[in-house]
Amino acid sequence: MQGLLNFLTAFAVLLIASVLFSVRRSHIRVEYSVSWLGAALTLLVLSRAHPVLVYLAALLGIGQPPLALLTLVGCLFLLVLFRFSVIISALKDGDIALAQRVAILEYRIRSLDEEIQARG
Repeated sequence: MQGLLNFLTAFAVLLIASVLFSVRRSHIRVEYSVSWLGAALTLLVLSRAHPVLVYLAALLGIGQPPLALLTLVGCLFLLVLFRFSVIISALKDGDIALAQRVAILEYRIRSLDEEIQARG
């Protein structure tokens, strides 16, 4: 049990360091890193707070506190992934609208060029 908690603590620290390094190198935007940092900090705190884990395990009806932690962290990371899916969908919709506007502008430029050539 303690080995799993130690592993989750090390994983949380590694995740925090990776996110901060990625922000520093501009591989991830700050507003997106907040979700990952929040999830990693939650994992870190819960992996070190054994009385809280015992309470959560009893509340969820799970026999082992580390399993309760894994369940909660899995749900937390699923929420983060869902949030990013919503963001990606909005970006894709924006890209489609932008591509349509560019196509309309290109059509208007071609039409104006043809009109100028017909006059001249």
